[in-house]
Amino acid sequence: MTVNVGDKAPDFSMPTDGGGAVSLSGLKGKKVVLYFYPKDDTPGCTKEACAFRDALPDFSGVDAVVIGVSRDPVAKHDKFKAKYELNFPIASDEDGKASDAYGTWVEKSMYGKKYMGMERATFVIDGQGIVRNVWRKVKVDGHADEVLKAVQAI
Repeated sequence: MTVNVGDKAPDFSMPTDGGGAVSLSGLKGKKVVLYFYPKDDTPGCTKEACAFRDALPDFSGVDAVVIGVSRDPVAKHDKFKAKYELNFPIASDEDGKASDAYGTWVEKSMYGKKYMGMERATFVIDGQGIVRNVWRKVKVDGHADEVLKAVQAI
């Protein structure tokens, strides 16, 4: 499945760090930045999470919620969040339902070996649940700023 600009965003419900839970339907009326990343506490994923952390006051200022998603378990998210003082929810997609719905669980290749993994991708969803922006195969540098500009334009 692939999600494109203009599509109705697939609903999701996932557990989050700290024993919480998050669902798209529970965020109706808010802009949502849903970013998928491969793995907690790896260099690129940490850099991306910290960039969203540092920009969160600007996202909050335009009534936007940032949610990070990986297939790591909640316990690993708790450690990642505490280590880097992340100030937004990190959702656990262990069952793969959200990554399947958004088309971010993809075939990858490293040193000629193919395997399935999480594509680094970001979706901006407006208050009515419509996908307004999509970034796939995200390059981390400058990405949070680019996403913020897109959210501010809604």
